[in-house]
Amino acid sequence: MNIQRAKEISGSGKSYQVTFNGKPIYIQHVDEGKATARIFFDGNPEDEHEVSVTELKEE
Repeated sequence: MNIQRAKEISGSGKSYQVTFNGKPIYIQHVDEGKATARIFFDGNPEDEHEVSVTELKEE
């Protein structure tokens, strides 16, 4: 996924089919400078991770 698309998804308030390593996630924030996204896995908002935007897949 590219940074612009990740930002669109994170700011939309809508639900999208996005995965990280094959698992559904939510994008909380995108850091353009580092090209990373703060994510959490579906159903577990306390378990946050910072990952490269390029590792995210939109299904």
